[in-house]
Amino acid sequence: MKIKHLSFLILAFAAISVSAQTKKKKPAVINAAATTTASTELPRPKLVVGIVVDQMRWDYLYRYYDRYTNNGFKRLLNEGFSCENTQIDYIPTVTAAGHTCIYTGSVPAIHGIAGNDFIIQATGRSMYCTEDTTVQTVGSTSTAGKMSPRNMLVTTVTDELKLATNFRSKVIGIALKDRGGILPAGHTANAAYWFDDKSGNWITSTYYMKDLPQWVKDFNDQKLPETYLKQDWNTLYPIETYVQSTADDSKYEGKFKGMDAPTMPVKTSSLYKGNLGLIRSTPYGNTLTLDLAVAAINGEQLGQHSVTDFLAVSFSSTDYIGHQFGVNAVETEDTYLRLDRDFATFFTYLDAKVGKGNYTVFLTADHGAAHNTAFLKDKEIPADVWDDAAALKNLNQYLQDKYKADHLVLSLTNYQVNLNYKDVRYLHLDENVLKQDCISFLEKDPAIAFAVDMQKAQTADIPEALRTRIINGYSVEHSGVVQIILKPGYFSGRTPADGVATGTTHGTWNPYDNHIPLVFMGWGVKHGSLTRETHMTDIAATVAALLHIQAPNGSIGHPISEVLK
Repeated sequence: MKIKHLSFLILAFAAISVSAQTKKKKPAVINAAATTTASTELPRPKLVVGIVVDQMRWDYLYRYYDRYTNNGFKRLLNEGFSCENTQIDYIPTVTAAGHTCIYTGSVPAIHGIAGNDFIIQATGRSMYCTEDTTVQTVGSTSTAGKMSPRNMLVTTVTDELKLATNFRSKVIGIALKDRGGILPAGHTANAAYWFDDKSGNWITSTYYMKDLPQWVKDFNDQKLPETYLKQDWNTLYPIETYVQSTADDSKYEGKFKGMDAPTMPVKTSSLYKGNLGLIRSTPYGNTLTLDLAVAAINGEQLGQHSVTDFLAVSFSSTDYIGHQFGVNAVETEDTYLRLDRDFATFFTYLDAKVGKGNYTVFLTADHGAAHNTAFLKDKEIPADVWDDAAALKNLNQYLQDKYKADHLVLSLTNYQVNLNYKDVRYLHLDENVLKQDCISFLEKDPAIAFAVDMQKAQTADIPEALRTRIINGYSVEHSGVVQIILKPGYFSGRTPADGVATGTTHGTWNPYDNHIPLVFMGWGVKHGSLTRETHMTDIAATVAALLHIQAPNGSIGHPISEVLK
């Protein structure tokens, strides 16, 4: 029965009861304060769990579907609501921008996180998305904790939940990657935790606290990274039964340092030799992340309060493994089969701890991934690697020949021309003429489809979908002045002289990078699916509508009404 119908019946019965009593005696004076106290609280789930699977292509929901268990990905699809055509609203499609967009409903033009790294245009300095030199590491002696969300210019849906409940709600962010834990948790989070390769600990920064909670210390004391790595990485099933079994020992895959070939099993017990960061590139990194998520629910008693709590968890190992091995690899397939089992265990735990029907889960991704370019070329599909380092060198040489000045372009980070404004101003160069010089040169590159002046994208003679993504991705303070659009099947990288570029990457507008999974399940969510186009910016707005709170202050998304009961 829907909540509004249940409320109507309750009110109706109450009215009948009052009417019957008034016939027997005079009505008593109603105590307004008591009435307010007795009123029911606004219905909300006890806990929201936001899951981001780093580099998960939309088709991974179905590529390995036949081998998924009934209680992991299949449970999400069979009990929840799947938005089958969710698109990213901007370029470049990278981790930091993706996590920020999911939780803010905003785009780099507004939220300021223009990439994992970006150039501060006013100074020319390169900045990491979450770097913060004003804070210190908590939980390790390394510098890996000098991070915070301060570079993000807007609120998150997790911030809005804190504001709506007068900061009674608890919000925790967790990911191996610092940016995957920090950006979703927002500015007002109780904590964000990320993995420190040096110590093997989960750490945080003084932005959140001065000392780790006891439950985190106890968790770190278990030394689980070593335990997992000593087990080696074997396939769950006989390797010949894998969809990608013919691809093992493929020239398209990157091998681990210390191994002769990129094959299974991976003897992590002998490879790690104190390098605990190795766990990032194995499925055990996902399992370790989920272990901490469970510890956080227990340690912070998430979902056990009178208000809604929020746990934002990002699974980073899928990205590391995808970059190394690519889309068509046994290692990638095995990673998703193992992640499916981890999710099944986690959902069963939530049923018992919080109560089935008392929590809401959503699963999505920050971006997808392309097929390996050499693999595509061998299959007669147009593709190649674009050597951005060589392109930068050639572009600067071209400009030097014209202007007699070296290094007028600092970088091509994020597929964008970042000018050396210090020299441009010193030489009194006309920026508009310089931009046009860059565009004219780059358009001759056979790998480049378009080179677009960011400030004139609205009138550029390119498809509308590209115009919109360029405009949304353009942060005046943190983006370059010219956006480079490569041809489909191309991405930046290097091709070794003695072989092919291995693994894969992401960052472009194309469907393989841009089309992401989005599934909701649990409290307040219908069962079903939707094929109309939805957007990454709609996620935060939908969660806000579910919780009856204000959308984040930079949100441009819309609630996906079909999802909600």
